[in-house]
Amino acid sequence: MKNRGFYIGRFQPYHNGHQSVLERIAEEVDEIVIGVGSAQFSHTVANPFTAGERVMMITRALEGLGCPYYVIPIEDIQRNALWVAHVRSISPPFDRVFTSNPLVVRLFHEQGIDVTSPDMLERHNLSGTEVRRRMIAGERWEELVPAVVAGIIEEIDGVARLQQVTKTD
Repeated sequence: MKNRGFYIGRFQPYHNGHQSVLERIAEEVDEIVIGVGSAQFSHTVANPFTAGERVMMITRALEGLGCPYYVIPIEDIQRNALWVAHVRSISPPFDRVFTSNPLVVRLFHEQGIDVTSPDMLERHNLSGTEVRRRMIAGERWEELVPAVVAGIIEEIDGVARLQQVTKTD
């Protein structure tokens, strides 16, 4: 088996922090499996983008990565004890996981899988929560995401969608 790493996130939206981590992972493995978590959610404040939109963001942002990668949407199953088996059943085989999420670290560790927690770039600014907050507030957010991702968000009217789903009736 190739040295294949697995990296998971919700990518709501894909931002420069994700890009930085994936560029570093690409230097350590032959191939990367990118899991798009919570794939069943969209059109909410925490999860405004569809799985397909997130796959498009990731694919376009990584065009020059220089390392083969696979983008796999992964729906939540709400059973943490079975989650790793669920991920492995729908993913290409991998032998190493890259994540800083404490729950994900624990779940893979309990299954005997090597887990690396990569350093996060400017975590206080480069988070999906901060990007969405700025979108909702009408502040500048574009510099926090790769230019192609900003273009996709504009193409799908993502800011207006996010602002609309924050309203009440």
